[in-house]
Amino acid sequence: MDQQSSIFKASHGVMTEEVGVISGELELKTSCHDDGTLELAVTYVGAAEWYTLPGKDYKLHDVRDHAVVHQLLVNVLERA
Repeated sequence: MDQQSSIFKASHGVMTEEVGVISGELELKTSCHDDGTLELAVTYVGAAEWYTLPGKDYKLHDVRDHAVVHQLLVNVLERA
């Protein structure tokens, strides 16, 4: 399994499954399993509790795309 993590600022917020919208300085963690299954989680920087992003069954056709998809997500969430 490969994990990527990035800190970003979400001034307009990011929707989560558990608590709704969170905003401010956040950390995105993506985990890519060997079969391409992708897990997405976000937290406040320095917090212990992670929240999941809406949606399910994310899967990459090629696990080598993980870093690119992670950075794309950071860019989109930062603009949201």
